[in-house]
Amino acid sequence: MLIDFFYTLRAAKLPVSVREYLTLLEALQANVVGPASEACSIDDFYHLARTVMVKDEKHFDKFDKAFGAYFKGVEMLTDFTKEVPLDWLEKILHKELTPEQKAAIEKMGWDELMETLKKRLEEQKERHEGGNKWIGTGGTSPFGNGGYNPQGIRIGGKGGNKSAVKVWEQRAYKDYDDQQELGTRNIKIALRRLRRFAREGSQDELDLDGTIRKTAANAGYLDILMRPERHNNVKVLLLMDVGGTMDDHIARVEEMFSAVKAEFKHLDFYYFHNCVYDFMWKNNKRRYAEKFATWDILRKYNKDYKLIFIGDATMSPYEILQPGGSVEYNNEEAGAEWLMRLTNTFPKFAWINPEPQGVWQYRQSIAIIQQLMSQRMFPLTLKGLEDAMRMLSK
Repeated sequence: MLIDFFYTLRAAKLPVSVREYLTLLEALQANVVGPASEACSIDDFYHLARTVMVKDEKHFDKFDKAFGAYFKGVEMLTDFTKEVPLDWLEKILHKELTPEQKAAIEKMGWDELMETLKKRLEEQKERHEGGNKWIGTGGTSPFGNGGYNPQGIRIGGKGGNKSAVKVWEQRAYKDYDDQQELGTRNIKIALRRLRRFAREGSQDELDLDGTIRKTAANAGYLDILMRPERHNNVKVLLLMDVGGTMDDHIARVEEMFSAVKAEFKHLDFYYFHNCVYDFMWKNNKRRYAEKFATWDILRKYNKDYKLIFIGDATMSPYEILQPGGSVEYNNEEAGAEWLMRLTNTFPKFAWINPEPQGVWQYRQSIAIIQQLMSQRMFPLTLKGLEDAMRMLSK
């Protein structure tokens, strides 16, 4: 629950990275400073965090000020098993807010958000609408739906502002269509930069050049030579983000998916939502019944597979850096951990982003994913695909 601490250090101009943040979490999970109980003092955590996060003693003063400004020593998780009455979530009015009113609404940090939701579930007894505190609709509360809040938990209803850090519902996604007929061959042409041909199988293709040479050497007597067909032997592991903000990019991703299936003989694919966690799936209608453990996927495929992610990388930073940060369930490990395992297992990797490249600089989550991908993120454009395939073929 230390992502806000990480951002506090970054705000204090300390040169801390995502990798150092994950190292701190690993140290805590390994009980480096004692078991997760009262035996672990604030002083123990201070020395551990400074050792892991600060690489130069000239930054000690900045770290001390940031640590003192942030640390409260409280960690709280919310129980999402309690039922919320349906009538609390029925939207009746829609409140229009001016940009000035929206800018005045403060967003909660992760710890405060989870702790406050737990209190609301315990205290609230009736339906609320249009307010800024209780679980309800049409207001500025961080809990509910149909209103506006820069960072909250959507409960019921449909998403609109794309700012929820967690979603309290079981959502259904649709598989991408891999039979989509492309109106242009540009995507296929770009993907062909990655192809590597080898002759495989039985000898069932005429070797015209060899036949001519052999016939000429035999003083004109026909001597037919056969050879195996050429097949593209590049192996591709395709991981695709589905649902949520990716709904805006379905048509383009389906074109990409169709082209990939047409161009690569050795292809396997899986779906994920927003960020990769401990499991993925191949059929969106059965994603809870037919899960594929990410550990099993890491072991199943050899490192000669080219790993390609397709996703807009648009999400709350908590979903990448925070254990329990998934909008759909309480994941035990941060998504960044799984992304690092995947990229360490498959050295040839790239992330294809359908979001316009001009907006990347305004999305904090995109910057984090770019860092985790070692800047190997490319736009879903002809030039972007050509650059990605050229990099993967090296």
